[in-house]
Amino acid sequence: MTMLMTLIGVVVFVVGLLFSIAWHELGHLSTAKLFGIRVPQYMVGFGPTIFSRHRGETEYGIKAIPLGGYIRMIGMFPPGDDGKIRKRSTSPFRGMIEDARAAAYEELQPGDEKRLFYTRKPWKRLIVMFAGPFMNLILAVVIFLGVLMTFGINTQTTTVGSVSDCVIEAGAETDTCPKNAPDTPAKAAGLRAGDKIVSYDGKPITEWGALQSSIRDSSGPVTLVVERDGERRELQATPIENKVAKSDGDGGYVEGEYVTAGFLGFAPASGIQQQSFPQAVDRMGEIMENGFEALIALPSKVPDLWNAAFAGGERADDSPVGVVGAARVGGEIVTLDIPPSQRVATMLFLVAGFNLSLFLFNMLPLLPLDGGHMAGALWESVRRRAAKLFRRPDPGPFDVAKLMPVAYVVAGVFVCFTLLVLVADVVNPVRLAG
Repeated sequence: MTMLMTLIGVVVFVVGLLFSIAWHELGHLSTAKLFGIRVPQYMVGFGPTIFSRHRGETEYGIKAIPLGGYIRMIGMFPPGDDGKIRKRSTSPFRGMIEDARAAAYEELQPGDEKRLFYTRKPWKRLIVMFAGPFMNLILAVVIFLGVLMTFGINTQTTTVGSVSDCVIEAGAETDTCPKNAPDTPAKAAGLRAGDKIVSYDGKPITEWGALQSSIRDSSGPVTLVVERDGERRELQATPIENKVAKSDGDGGYVEGEYVTAGFLGFAPASGIQQQSFPQAVDRMGEIMENGFEALIALPSKVPDLWNAAFAGGERADDSPVGVVGAARVGGEIVTLDIPPSQRVATMLFLVAGFNLSLFLFNMLPLLPLDGGHMAGALWESVRRRAAKLFRRPDPGPFDVAKLMPVAYVVAGVFVCFTLLVLVADVVNPVRLAG
């Protein structure tokens, strides 16, 4: 049964992956057609075609390997300096450029001269290339906000999880109360596990982060209003100064860092809570910031990935995962011992995270990524505006094909990294539990 549920989870993730890819390419397709660019092909996947249909001038299809997708636009690169597509040169770099240029003119038909990608104004090309990643961003935001506001997430609450018996500094070698240690202010005030704090020092409290900040900023006696057994009760407490873990500003803690602040001596309980729209937006901002930081940190993860793949090293929880690893995680999600609604929410979060990664990755200003073509369009716009400003001849379209040698190097690096992640995902996968 577990194997069947795992397989279902993998299939669900793969369907989500294919939809995300198709959604990405739909952004390119719709804007290209909007600007009159001819698009002969719209494909989800790579390798052999397993299904396709022609609708108008475009072939729509699915290929065997669900690791990406593409649309083929006529005239992605301008002709050479002499206006012609040269035969392949014996120079390997020149050959790369000419191969790319020739591929851009495959399936050229009469009347396509005015429907070439490179002939569109830079801002139109920028929109066409940005539309793909932007579709992934839209999908990620919609899923994240939807999950946060409907299913909710596991978060620290204003309900008391446990009350400490005595005052101990954070970072102490033992949590055993030393002899003659004073009771914590929370214990002295009569606070109990299960109490829900609804007001602190006269201010209504609805989330743990605000309560934590209020406690740490306290000095002198305060009144706590708690809900206990269906009734509200007032408790009097006097926070003291103590060495505590540094707050990250959102109710969490900064590992290994400590500050002196107000202290009561209780830990919050965790639970599933729906987020308000402002809370969900704040959380979405944190997710995007973390995603950007993770992208920047990718090169630093290579040594640990290598050790995990080939030296039996421990696979870190924040280690990069590829499609295989993500599919494996999707299979684990379905078998988790959590309510079905939270399995759905976690699976949706996985798909949303994949879409956010697609957006951030494709925004890198490197060919062959969308960001590389966007950078080329922006550079062309700058060149043409500068020429106009200084009354110089129009330099014409920027020939992105000349950057193809760099694109092949970048693609080679990406392939090597992808293979490394694949090996690590197979031999030493990231696991949700255990």
